[in-house]
Amino acid sequence: MSEIIKVGMADLKLVKTPHSIRTSGLGSCVGIVIYDSANGIAGMAHIMLPDSLNGKAVQNRAKYADTAIHDLITLLVDKGAKKRQLKAKMAGGAQMFTFAKANEMMRIGPRNVEAVRNILEKEQIQIVSEDVGGKSGRTIEFFPSTMVLNIRTVQKGTKDI
Repeated sequence: MSEIIKVGMADLKLVKTPHSIRTSGLGSCVGIVIYDSANGIAGMAHIMLPDSLNGKAVQNRAKYADTAIHDLITLLVDKGAKKRQLKAKMAGGAQMFTFAKANEMMRIGPRNVEAVRNILEKEQIQIVSEDVGGKSGRTIEFFPSTMVLNIRTVQKGTKDI
């Protein structure tokens, strides 16, 4: 019997086949899935902010793209994944609100997407597919048995990538 592992906001978890992993409430946040298909293992992080380099002590490493992705890779390898086999899929990073005055700090969704892409490139992990941007929230569920990421977008329906 398969189980759905739920990932909260600013959280990360691992899953093995036959179970799936899900997160909801992705607005400007990015849901990143990193997986090793040969070993049937995947991890998901619900990232809220692009980086942890604001000078404050980091209380929750899963909240930030830089620390969450590093920790996810470490956990996957510790549980038997092969780093050279890791691939990624991501969704989210919407620009949920329109501001009268353009301000880079308010572009959280696009900044999250850019940060995730840059970190994965540095880690030499290929992004196989993505569904990012727009103005709508998403819920995602990943199935390591098929490597399918199911995306439900508010008022736009469902698709698999």
